[in-house]
Amino acid sequence: MYNNHFLLFPPDYEYRIYYCRRLYTIILICTLCFSNFVAKAQATPPIKIGIAGLSHDHVNWIFNTQKERQFVISGIAEPNRALAKKYSERYNFPMSLVFSSLEEMVDSTKPSAVTAFGSIYSHLNVVEICAPRGIHVMVEKPLAVNKKHANKMKKLAKKNNIHLITNFETTWYASNHKAYHTIVEQKQYGQIRKIIVRDGHRGPREIGCSEEFLQWLTDPVLNGGGAIVDFGCYGANLATWFMKNEKPISVTALTQQMKPEIYPNVDDEATILLEYTGVQVIIQASWNWPISRKDMEIYGERGVFIAHNSTDIEFGNTYPLVKKTLPAREHPNSNPFSYLTAIIRGDIKIHDLDLSSLANNLIVVEILDAARKSAATGKKVYLK
Repeated sequence: MYNNHFLLFPPDYEYRIYYCRRLYTIILICTLCFSNFVAKAQATPPIKIGIAGLSHDHVNWIFNTQKERQFVISGIAEPNRALAKKYSERYNFPMSLVFSSLEEMVDSTKPSAVTAFGSIYSHLNVVEICAPRGIHVMVEKPLAVNKKHANKMKKLAKKNNIHLITNFETTWYASNHKAYHTIVEQKQYGQIRKIIVRDGHRGPREIGCSEEFLQWLTDPVLNGGGAIVDFGCYGANLATWFMKNEKPISVTALTQQMKPEIYPNVDDEATILLEYTGVQVIIQASWNWPISRKDMEIYGERGVFIAHNSTDIEFGNTYPLVKKTLPAREHPNSNPFSYLTAIIRGDIKIHDLDLSSLANNLIVVEILDAARKSAATGKKVYLK
């Protein structure tokens, strides 16, 4: 037994003193590094992001994400003062943040990027205003209302060297990225043979979308179509990703109006078939699902991968399939605004094969154009 003296200073106390000195040095270095990190973070001002329009209900996403303090909303362009006041009261921002035009907003607040939350038709106008000013743009899906608009947007983005990004909710799904890693990168199940993508819900009016949103979402000009555009774009985006930006050989589509009394001007049911060499893609887009869904099945030569939602997956080559729940994706790939901020800061680089890329989404718009044409004519449309 040690007496009190040895309890305080055991026989190897010289080693312990040496150890304590080393530990103190390590703690000091870590403290200095952390202090430098905090100082750098505090010295880096948040990215200024402007909002073009408030009529898209997805705009709630940016207000909720702003709480992470990676960016600040520098200004909002919205001519509808009543709509702006509604959001002002909901998210407690001053009406002085709201401008009647996009030009006035960007010239007054000088944002690094603008996020578009208006009609799909308005996306071109947003790029026409922002691109010459060197302001990056992120639009809600799809990129453009048609191929003509998309090509104009592409030219403006390239000429003025800005990022032009398209946001899909499914881009941030851990399940989809696990599928891509398993199927495309690791090639665990061999050649892809069939992809089935299902997206939609009971209908925008049925789930309680705002009247401002419905005014253009159900307009064949402002939205470009109904469910075929609203939810068909998800499948086109994912298929283009899995096929590494290869265009389909042909596009065949069928649209229907199950509820013409609610949606008299646009389709509410759409199925799109994409033909690739050795691969079929079936896109089921609907405002008639009894449940909300954003799921996907990928069949390879030797197995299947099913993404049920953002985190729940099943996979394997025999039943029962393996079931797993994945953690959510990590920052900055957890949401579109962290992603946009990281791109502007140069922390990450966007590539042509990324889901948000201009290269991918130009093909998405071309697929949607062909799908509308096929549905209207009843014929298969071949892509050049």
